[in-house]
Amino acid sequence: MESAISGINDLRTSPPLRLMIDRVSKWFESPRGRTHALDDVSLTVREGEFVCFVGPSGCGKSTLLNMIAGLEMPDTGAVHAGGKMVTAPGAERMMMFQEPALFPWLDVLGNVMFSLKLAPDMTGAERRERALYFLNLVGLGKFTRASIHELSGGMRQRVALARSLAPNPRVLLMDEPFAALDAMTREQLYGDLQRICAEHRKTVVFVTHNVREAACLGNRVFIFSPHPGRLCGEFTIALPRPRDINNPALAEYASEIMDRLKSAGNESAPDAFVI
Repeated sequence: MESAISGINDLRTSPPLRLMIDRVSKWFESPRGRTHALDDVSLTVREGEFVCFVGPSGCGKSTLLNMIAGLEMPDTGAVHAGGKMVTAPGAERMMMFQEPALFPWLDVLGNVMFSLKLAPDMTGAERRERALYFLNLVGLGKFTRASIHELSGGMRQRVALARSLAPNPRVLLMDEPFAALDAMTREQLYGDLQRICAEHRKTVVFVTHNVREAACLGNRVFIFSPHPGRLCGEFTIALPRPRDINNPALAEYASEIMDRLKSAGNESAPDAFVI
């Protein structure tokens, strides 16, 4: 039987579209004037695919992620999820941010159960069972009663990941969730995230400045240029999973992506990227 990990990496069977970004543009008003954040961006993401957005600050990648989440609306164009236009946040699309944003007055289990409060079809016992399942999945089964202040940064992000997964969203949206973590913790989470997404067939959109991180995690990497943000390139990462971020073949992909970023007009901010 074909493994779940190989299945998520083999998209030749053309799974159905989960997301469609159709000619999206966005402007923001500020005291300094009108800022053109995104310009005519179109792309698609298939069911079970892991895609990464890479680009410098100001290229609109987080703005686009917020639109997919339903937290912001495009000025022109449209975002579709599961064939329906996104007009508001929805339980089928969950966001995970750089900061865990956990509730310090709740313990680890309470934080994950909080994400299930709006599930009227679940009893309290069912919510608890589901929360425990995902805490075990992220390796925190022994820390259910721990206070948030007792946890390391990596453990807090594991709680945030369990909280995002517990409502069983179709799409997981991740905005630089590992940027503040040390290298060893990030590597552990890369492996965990690949395993979890493969086992549960999650569609993931991941924003990062870390080029090698994008090559490690993504089936495809979308490259953005700034002022205004435009989609200027796409890479398919044809490497088997699970991937090791120290793999020389992965480093070659990262170098190619960096070269494309520079050629797309991002060379003015070389320090914006990690490779």
